[in-house]
Amino acid sequence: MFHHLKSFDPDIYAAIREETRRQSDTLEMIASENFVSPAVLEALGSVMTNKYAEGYPKARYYGGCDFVDNAESLARERVKQLFDCKHANVQPHSGSQANMAAYLTLAKPGDTIMGMHLDHGGHLTHGSGVNFSGRLFKAVPYGLNPATGRIDYDAMWKLAKEYKPKIIVTGASAYPRIIDFAKVRQIADDVGAYHIADIAHIAGLVAAGLHPSPLPFAAIVTSTTHKTLRGPRGGLILTDVEGGEFLLENMPKPKTLAEAIDAWVFPGTQGGPLMHCIAAKAVAFKEALQPTFKIYQQQIVKNAAALAETLMSGGFKLVSDGTDNHLMLMDLAPKGLTGKAASAALEKAGITVNKNMVPGDPQKPFVTSGVRIGTPALTTRGMKEAEMRLIGRMFIGVLNNLKNEAVIARVRGEVGELSKQFPLYDVPK
Repeated sequence: MFHHLKSFDPDIYAAIREETRRQSDTLEMIASENFVSPAVLEALGSVMTNKYAEGYPKARYYGGCDFVDNAESLARERVKQLFDCKHANVQPHSGSQANMAAYLTLAKPGDTIMGMHLDHGGHLTHGSGVNFSGRLFKAVPYGLNPATGRIDYDAMWKLAKEYKPKIIVTGASAYPRIIDFAKVRQIADDVGAYHIADIAHIAGLVAAGLHPSPLPFAAIVTSTTHKTLRGPRGGLILTDVEGGEFLLENMPKPKTLAEAIDAWVFPGTQGGPLMHCIAAKAVAFKEALQPTFKIYQQQIVKNAAALAETLMSGGFKLVSDGTDNHLMLMDLAPKGLTGKAASAALEKAGITVNKNMVPGDPQKPFVTSGVRIGTPALTTRGMKEAEMRLIGRMFIGVLNNLKNEAVIARVRGEVGELSKQFPLYDVPK
């Protein structure tokens, strides 16, 4: 493997080799990251990357698409089975592009959308002013109850009545609790809004039945295919809505919701799909349909709970005082620390997290008062609750001794030993 690359481009080969070593020898705890299987890697690196296939299976603008049609059809049918839904589009290059297509399906530029405030755990594509979502649409953010650290649905309802949004977006990038999709649908119906659910982070949990599905309550569901789904980096769009209840005024002619979604993915926001990535998505969906996938998702949640308990027992504050899913958000302000300093020290100790804003964060986005921590990647490696408690103690040791090089070096050694017990990929020589 890599023998052509090693001889032709040793610089890129070296970068891949060292990144493989980094992933294998450290603890990857960024909540949005995971490790794909060798089968997914093989599909992602296949000759499917050579094929242009604008359009959809059996309706392409290019010839020679019989076999990529097979791959995309498999991906669509498998993900529909996985989420028990009626329509799927697997072409979005990312979750962000899936969200763009979903918004444009149901709203026009200038319309009002509501999404979770970025500081409270939302995502850039849910209305941030620096993102297309906040530039194309009038964004009204909702947030968390400061006393509980959980979504304030009463405040959301009040905002919806005041601003009459066209779309209410649920989902988050750093929210550790169950989302009440039924309540949001009730709010949306009351004000005449559409509900779009972005389940990028929790898709694997939803597929395994460990988090309520938004499909009965949302017009459109978007997701990434990595994170808890453990597939290649990419996006997808799902809907259970059929028939004429969604005849859309911003389409050139009346269409069903499924037809409108497809039209806004291609040609609305994208050109040719990435067929190698779609093939890899199909492999990941097949993996997720296996009985072992639910066991894996259950372990993710158990691991997150064990880690959260350890960190809180060590005197650290978590937003909402715990977690229901795969992630937790640590508020370091009570300790007088910043996310930037904490994540740098942890990385030096071999533990990778990301700095993250917390509700009411006084720090700038490049500094922050928090770090986001997730368990999907380490669960993929086979780690369980005992390892999470050990890692929690490593966190506490580093965060209580940010400038103590001896402590950080000791933890780095412990990380190395733990990593050897749970091998990942073979490092190229």
